[in-house]
Amino acid sequence: MEYVCIGGSSGIGRAVVEKLASEGHTVHVASRSSKELTASPNVTHSVFDVESGEGTLPEVSSLAGFAYFPGTISLKPFPSMSCDDFSHDFALNVLGAIRPLQKYIEALKHGNGSIVLMSSVAVQMGFPYHASIAAAKGALEGLMRSLAAEYAPTVRCNCVAPSLTETPLSESLLGSEEKKASMGKRHPLARIGSVDDISHLVHYLLSENSKWVTGHVFPVDGGISSVRGAG
Repeated sequence: MEYVCIGGSSGIGRAVVEKLASEGHTVHVASRSSKELTASPNVTHSVFDVESGEGTLPEVSSLAGFAYFPGTISLKPFPSMSCDDFSHDFALNVLGAIRPLQKYIEALKHGNGSIVLMSSVAVQMGFPYHASIAAAKGALEGLMRSLAAEYAPTVRCNCVAPSLTETPLSESLLGSEEKKASMGKRHPLARIGSVDDISHLVHYLLSENSKWVTGHVFPVDGGISSVRGAG
Protein backbone atom coordinates (compact mmCIF):
# COMPACT_ATOMS: atom_id res chain seq x y z
CA MET A 1 0.00 0.00 0.00
CA GLU A 2 1.05 3.61 -0.57
CA TYR A 3 0.82 6.55 1.81
CA VAL A 4 1.64 10.25 1.61
CA CYS A 5 2.81 12.05 4.75
CA ILE A 6 3.20 15.82 4.56
CA GLY A 7 5.77 17.04 7.08
CA GLY A 8 6.73 13.49 7.97
CA SER A 9 10.47 14.00 8.47
CA SER A 10 10.52 14.67 12.24
CA GLY A 11 8.52 14.26 15.44
CA ILE A 12 5.18 12.50 15.24
CA GLY A 13 5.25 12.37 11.45
CA ARG A 14 8.60 10.63 11.38
CA ALA A 15 7.38 8.00 13.86
CA VAL A 16 4.32 7.29 11.70
CA VAL A 17 6.46 7.03 8.56
CA GLU A 18 8.76 4.55 10.30
CA LYS A 19 5.83 2.41 11.46
CA LEU A 20 4.32 2.26 7.97
CA ALA A 21 7.66 1.59 6.27
CA SER A 22 8.50 -1.20 8.74
CA GLU A 23 5.30 -2.94 7.65
CA GLY A 24 6.47 -2.91 4.04
CA HIS A 25 4.30 -0.03 2.83
CA THR A 26 5.58 2.61 0.42
CA VAL A 27 5.60 6.02 2.11
CA HIS A 28 6.04 9.28 0.22
CA VAL A 29 7.20 12.09 2.50
CA ALA A 30 6.95 15.74 1.43
CA SER A 31 8.65 18.31 3.68
CA ARG A 32 11.13 21.17 3.58
CA SER A 33 13.98 18.95 4.78
CA SER A 34 14.82 15.26 4.96
CA LYS A 35 17.79 15.55 7.36
CA GLU A 36 15.95 13.79 10.23
CA LEU A 37 14.21 11.23 8.04
CA THR A 38 15.32 7.66 8.64
CA ALA A 39 16.73 6.08 5.48
CA SER A 40 14.57 3.25 4.20
CA PRO A 41 14.04 1.65 0.78
CA ASN A 42 10.29 2.04 1.37
CA VAL A 43 10.45 5.82 1.93
CA THR A 44 10.78 8.53 -0.72
CA HIS A 45 11.23 12.24 -0.03
CA SER A 46 10.13 15.32 -1.98
CA VAL A 47 11.04 18.88 -1.05
CA PHE A 48 7.82 20.84 -0.58
CA ASP A 49 6.92 24.02 1.32
CA VAL A 50 3.31 23.88 2.54
CA GLU A 51 3.01 27.65 3.05
CA SER A 52 4.20 28.77 -0.38
CA GLY A 53 3.22 25.66 -2.31
CA GLU A 54 6.70 25.61 -3.82
CA GLY A 55 8.37 22.30 -4.51
CA THR A 56 7.19 18.94 -5.75
CA LEU A 57 4.55 16.57 -4.49
CA PRO A 58 4.92 12.89 -5.47
CA GLU A 59 2.70 11.51 -8.19
CA VAL A 60 0.53 8.56 -7.17
CA SER A 61 -2.58 6.97 -8.63
CA SER A 62 -3.91 5.18 -5.55
CA LEU A 63 -3.46 5.96 -1.86
CA ALA A 64 -4.29 3.97 1.25
CA GLY A 65 -3.73 7.01 3.43
CA PHE A 66 -2.75 10.68 3.72
CA ALA A 67 -1.54 12.45 6.87
CA TYR A 68 -0.74 16.13 7.40
CA PHE A 69 1.65 16.91 10.26
CA PRO A 70 2.86 20.55 9.97
CA GLY A 71 1.74 22.78 12.81
CA THR A 72 2.51 25.88 14.85
CA ILE A 73 2.66 26.87 18.51
CA SER A 74 2.05 30.62 18.65
CA LEU A 75 1.23 31.58 22.23
CA LYS A 76 0.67 35.31 22.74
CA PRO A 77 -1.79 37.58 24.56
CA PHE A 78 -4.65 38.35 22.21
CA PRO A 79 -4.05 42.14 22.04
CA SER A 80 -0.46 41.59 20.93
CA MET A 81 -1.36 39.29 18.04
CA SER A 82 -1.45 40.84 14.59
CA CYS A 83 -3.66 39.76 11.71
CA ASP A 84 -0.46 38.48 10.13
CA ASP A 85 -0.02 36.12 13.10
CA PHE A 86 -3.51 34.72 12.55
CA SER A 87 -2.95 34.53 8.79
CA HIS A 88 0.31 32.62 9.24
CA ASP A 89 -1.23 30.01 11.53
CA PHE A 90 -4.22 29.59 9.22
CA ALA A 91 -2.01 29.33 6.13
CA LEU A 92 0.22 26.63 7.59
CA ASN A 93 -2.39 24.59 9.45
CA VAL A 94 -5.35 24.81 7.07
CA LEU A 95 -4.43 26.07 3.61
CA GLY A 96 -1.24 24.04 3.70
CA ALA A 97 -3.36 20.90 4.11
CA ILE A 98 -5.89 21.87 1.46
CA ARG A 99 -3.39 22.09 -1.41
CA PRO A 100 -2.14 18.48 -1.22
CA LEU A 101 -5.56 17.16 -0.24
CA GLN A 102 -7.02 18.54 -3.46
CA LYS A 103 -4.20 16.89 -5.38
CA TYR A 104 -4.63 13.49 -3.76
CA ILE A 105 -8.36 13.18 -3.21
CA GLU A 106 -8.90 11.15 -6.40
CA ALA A 107 -6.04 8.81 -5.47
CA LEU A 108 -7.59 8.40 -2.02
CA LYS A 109 -10.97 7.62 -3.56
CA HIS A 110 -9.33 5.04 -5.81
CA GLY A 111 -7.58 3.42 -2.82
CA ASN A 112 -10.48 3.65 -0.34
CA GLY A 113 -8.04 5.70 1.70
CA SER A 114 -7.91 7.42 5.06
CA ILE A 115 -7.09 11.08 5.80
CA VAL A 116 -5.65 12.05 9.19
CA LEU A 117 -5.24 15.71 10.18
CA MET A 118 -3.60 17.04 13.36
CA SER A 119 -5.71 19.30 15.56
CA SER A 120 -5.10 20.41 19.16
CA VAL A 121 -6.72 20.02 22.57
CA ALA A 122 -6.81 23.84 22.65
CA VAL A 123 -9.83 23.84 20.31
CA GLN A 124 -12.02 22.16 22.93
CA MET A 125 -10.41 23.49 26.10
CA GLY A 126 -10.09 27.24 25.49
CA PHE A 127 -6.61 27.87 26.92
CA PRO A 128 -5.43 31.47 27.34
CA TYR A 129 -2.91 32.78 24.77
CA HIS A 130 -4.03 30.14 22.23
CA ALA A 131 -6.43 32.30 20.18
CA SER A 132 -4.62 31.97 16.87
CA ILE A 133 -3.72 28.29 16.96
CA ALA A 134 -7.12 27.32 18.39
CA ALA A 135 -8.87 29.25 15.61
CA ALA A 136 -6.75 27.57 12.92
CA LYS A 137 -7.11 24.06 14.34
CA GLY A 138 -10.85 24.62 14.83
CA ALA A 139 -11.10 25.38 11.12
CA LEU A 140 -9.17 22.20 10.39
CA GLU A 141 -11.68 20.17 12.40
CA GLY A 142 -14.49 21.73 10.39
CA LEU A 143 -12.67 20.83 7.17
CA MET A 144 -12.27 17.26 8.39
CA ARG A 145 -15.98 16.81 9.08
CA SER A 146 -16.92 18.29 5.71
CA LEU A 147 -14.55 15.96 3.86
CA ALA A 148 -15.74 12.98 5.89
CA ALA A 149 -19.31 13.73 4.76
CA GLU A 150 -18.49 14.60 1.17
CA TYR A 151 -16.33 11.56 0.44
CA ALA A 152 -18.08 8.83 2.44
CA PRO A 153 -18.24 5.92 1.97
CA THR A 154 -15.06 5.82 -0.11
CA VAL A 155 -12.66 7.98 1.94
CA ARG A 156 -12.44 8.25 5.71
CA CYS A 157 -11.30 11.46 7.42
CA ASN A 158 -10.45 12.03 11.10
CA CYS A 159 -8.48 14.38 13.36
CA VAL A 160 -6.11 13.65 16.23
CA ALA A 161 -6.06 16.34 18.93
CA PRO A 162 -3.00 16.08 21.20
CA SER A 163 -2.14 18.08 24.27
CA LEU A 164 1.45 19.21 24.76
CA THR A 165 3.78 16.57 23.33
CA GLU A 166 7.56 16.37 23.41
CA THR A 167 8.52 17.07 19.80
CA PRO A 168 10.87 19.51 18.02
CA LEU A 169 7.89 21.89 17.67
CA SER A 170 7.46 22.18 21.44
CA GLU A 171 11.14 22.58 22.38
CA SER A 172 10.70 26.24 23.30
CA LEU A 173 8.10 25.28 25.93
CA LEU A 174 9.99 22.31 27.36
CA GLY A 175 13.51 23.59 27.75
CA SER A 176 14.23 21.82 31.06
CA GLU A 177 13.17 18.81 33.09
CA GLU A 178 11.51 21.22 35.55
CA LYS A 179 9.34 22.66 32.79
CA LYS A 180 8.41 19.18 31.58
CA ALA A 181 7.41 18.15 35.09
CA SER A 182 5.42 21.34 35.63
CA MET A 183 3.56 20.95 32.34
CA GLY A 184 2.97 17.27 33.07
CA LYS A 185 1.29 18.00 36.40
CA ARG A 186 -1.45 19.91 34.58
CA HIS A 187 -2.65 16.60 33.09
CA PRO A 188 -4.57 13.95 35.06
CA LEU A 189 -2.06 11.33 33.87
CA ALA A 190 0.72 13.53 35.29
CA ARG A 191 3.01 13.78 32.28
CA ILE A 192 3.25 15.38 28.87
CA GLY A 193 2.72 13.34 25.73
CA SER A 194 5.33 11.35 23.87
CA VAL A 195 5.70 10.90 20.13
CA ASP A 196 4.61 7.27 20.48
CA ASP A 197 1.45 8.26 22.37
CA ILE A 198 0.27 10.18 19.31
CA SER A 199 1.81 8.20 16.45
CA HIS A 200 0.16 4.93 17.50
CA LEU A 201 -3.29 6.48 17.09
CA VAL A 202 -2.40 8.15 13.78
CA HIS A 203 -1.14 4.80 12.52
CA TYR A 204 -4.39 3.11 13.60
CA LEU A 205 -6.51 5.70 11.80
CA LEU A 206 -4.45 5.32 8.62
CA SER A 207 -4.71 1.55 8.70
CA GLU A 208 -7.54 -0.76 7.66
CA ASN A 209 -8.15 -1.48 11.36
CA SER A 210 -10.15 1.77 11.48
CA LYS A 211 -12.18 1.15 8.34
CA TRP A 212 -15.49 1.88 10.17
CA VAL A 213 -14.30 5.16 11.70
CA THR A 214 -14.79 8.58 10.11
CA GLY A 215 -15.67 12.16 11.00
CA HIS A 216 -14.21 12.15 14.52
CA VAL A 217 -11.76 14.18 16.60
CA PHE A 218 -9.70 11.91 18.85
CA PRO A 219 -8.16 13.54 21.94
CA VAL A 220 -4.80 12.13 23.03
CA ASP A 221 -4.16 14.48 25.91
CA GLY A 222 -3.48 12.75 29.19
CA GLY A 223 -7.11 13.28 30.17
CA ILE A 224 -6.91 17.07 30.34
CA SER A 225 -9.95 17.63 28.12
CA SER A 226 -12.30 15.30 29.99
CA VAL A 227 -11.01 14.41 33.47
CA ARG A 228 -10.52 16.63 36.47
CA GLY A 229 -7.26 15.78 38.19
CA ALA A 230 -7.09 15.00 41.88
CA GLY A 231 -4.91 18.07 42.49
